Amino acid sequence: MDVFIRTLQDTICTALESEDSASFREDTWQRPEGGGGRSRVLEGGATIEKGGVNISRIHGEMSEELAQQLRAERTPFAVCGLSLVIHPRSPRVPTTHMNVRYFETDAGRSWFGGGIDLTPYYPHLEDFRQFHQVLKDTCEGVRCGSYDGYKTWCDEYFTIRHRQEMRGIGGIFFDDLDGNDPVNFALVQAVGEAFLTAYLPMLQARKDEPFTEADRQFQLVRRGRYIEFNLVYDRGTLFGLKSNGRIESIFMSLPPVVHYPYDWHPEPGSPHTDMIQYYQPQIWA
Repeated sequence: MDVFIRTLQDTICTALESEDSASFREDTWQRPEGGGGRSRVLEGGATIEKGGVNISRIHGEMSEELAQQLRAERTPFAVCGLSLVIHPRSPRVPTTHMNVRYFETDAGRSWFGGGIDLTPYYPHLEDFRQFHQVLKDTCEGVRCGSYDGYKTWCDEYFTIRHRQEMRGIGGIFFDDLDGNDPVNFALVQAVGEAFLTAYLPMLQARKDEPFTEADRQFQLVRRGRYIEFNLVYDRGTLFGLKSNGRIESIFMSLPPVVHYPYDWHPEPGSPHTDMIQYYQPQIWA
């Protein structure tokens, strides 16, 4: 898994740099308790306003707080994974997130988790269908009949419960998959490798489309929803904080610019009002 995520990080960063005028900055870091990581962040690009593709491999003693979060015995553990978030400059291009990870403990338990989801700001429905079709084909190619369950899991997980809406249009999500089952390792590999196929077409097609100030305002307000989810509910963020991870790498996922106007609503009849209805579970594939 460690070899896989290192290679995947290189592949994704190379592809994204080819779409932009900027390059990823790389930081390697060490965790005092054991392990470390390699963070790559791109800021201020022509296409990507802020994005990060991070890998980490950490190990050590599990705290009581972390054991409770993982629902695991308090025992030495090891975990490695890749996490990425891309916040594009144009509101016509969706934000996207992916994570693939593997845990194991000295008590003999091991498991895989991961997923990909999309947070769009403009109702390009054909893009949403294409994105979900790639994910469906990926899941079904490894485990027949798995897409529907992983999609539902994603819809439920990425719901901002205090607002009763999803942060985007979902994707797939899974966790606690048996680490001894080679099919589950094949699944996380397939999902990681599907990222560019699922996301690059809409990035390439939309990045140069003209947009309005109203489009940008809607994007910045919805980025606020993104922050709310990450700081209140996201397991990866909470795991990073409770495992003494590198703070700059953990909060890489947050957008660089956001608006929080009071009681804001989009203009009635606008594409942004239309977009809000899609932040609820839909059938896309």
